[in-house]
Amino acid sequence: MADPSQELSQGWMHKADHDIGIAQLALNQKPEYTDAICFHCQQAAEKYLKALLVFKEIEFKRTHSLTYLLDLLSEKINISDKLYSYVEKLESFAVEVRYPDDMYEPTRKEAKEALNAAVKIKTFVLSKITNK
Repeated sequence: MADPSQELSQGWMHKADHDIGIAQLALNQKPEYTDAICFHCQQAAEKYLKALLVFKEIEFKRTHSLTYLLDLLSEKINISDKLYSYVEKLESFAVEVRYPDDMYEPTRKEAKEALNAAVKIKTFVLSKITNK
């Protein structure tokens, strides 16, 4: 019988892979959709970090704060300043780009940087999940 926390961790990874996949598709096919690209990159990063938290059996509250999630992980594993810089780049895309009242449109450069940051976070998480 499979470990429930491992199954849940894999579920988070699966959903994160879909978010990062949509961001990559949009960047290739509709690069002007920068708000959606950045949003999905933030969502992917959030889900990858939650996958690692579940894998490490660290409880977390419902949140979109990537910094909070990384802070929880830092209690058990070493987190580099570079990784913090990636989450800082994505942090505001959870809410700010979703609603018309703020009307913030990221640039294409920001969208590419967001995708790069999400990929770096994915790589970090995969390295920690495969090296329990």
